[in-house]
Amino acid sequence: MSGFDVSVVGLYILDILGRPVTAIPEGGNVDFIEEIRLTVAGTAGGTVVDLAKLGLKCQAVGAVGDDEKADFVLDHMGRMGIDCRLMQRLEGKETSATILNVRPNGERPALHCRGASDHFDVSDEMLSDVLDCRFFHLGGTGLLAKLDGAPSAKLLKAAQEAGCVTTWDLVGAGPDTWQFVEPLLPHIDYFIPSIEEAEILSGIPGVEDNIRFFQARGVKCPVLTMGGEGSIIAMGDERIHVPAYDIEVVDTTGCGDAFTAGFIAGLADGRSLTEAAHLGTASASLVASGLGSDAGIVDRAQVEAEMARWRQ
Repeated sequence: MSGFDVSVVGLYILDILGRPVTAIPEGGNVDFIEEIRLTVAGTAGGTVVDLAKLGLKCQAVGAVGDDEKADFVLDHMGRMGIDCRLMQRLEGKETSATILNVRPNGERPALHCRGASDHFDVSDEMLSDVLDCRFFHLGGTGLLAKLDGAPSAKLLKAAQEAGCVTTWDLVGAGPDTWQFVEPLLPHIDYFIPSIEEAEILSGIPGVEDNIRFFQARGVKCPVLTMGGEGSIIAMGDERIHVPAYDIEVVDTTGCGDAFTAGFIAGLADGRSLTEAAHLGTASASLVASGLGSDAGIVDRAQVEAEMARWRQ
């Protein structure tokens, strides 16, 4: 039996968020806003926190620096019951961090310091501990300089060979991201980007064309999130569309990570793809209702109750 439900490997960030921000004050002037928060975020960090809230036994695998930001990240995850023994604390490095100015409509222009995540790797000595899990999630491709590309492909392949279900997401696609993603595709069971990210990676528009593009390159099940249009899950020729819930959006930070966490939790329960996607949608909807990547989610019972209410 595996020691953990999920190993969450990759990008761990401290987010500093403020809302609502309509403009940056000129010169040295000050504006007043309603709310400022610190959260553990990133395509690994945000996901593992939400998974822990949903009741899964998780271990965090990534890197922080030797600064005060690392103290917050590690302490917060520890208080959530997340096992942090495989988190590396790198001397002389800054913890990866982002300043997000959240607009009244929920958009979030960001300033990011890449920091320790660029120096993170999984050594051969760590591998057996990292793979002591039922589900293996890699998050943050494109912002993991040392792990991106062939090392990530090797890691995902090892996870599949160890019997883990592999899931994957990235923090944002750019013109150079495809070179890091392409080698991973044959080793990804559940591929969970946004449709915008998928289109940038593939270079082609459209949901169905992107599904077929990634299936043809080895992905078992593309899962594309589409904002207000919900999500679509593709297994073979089957297409499952789960609509978005009718909510008031406060901040979209971490919604994709929350969807991934809920989706993994549903799979871990043995639920159908449809029901797993609904749990992901409920998790993402709750996160969108507040500030930061872990806003809104309290625990599994609360998420299940809200999901049932939204689906009526």
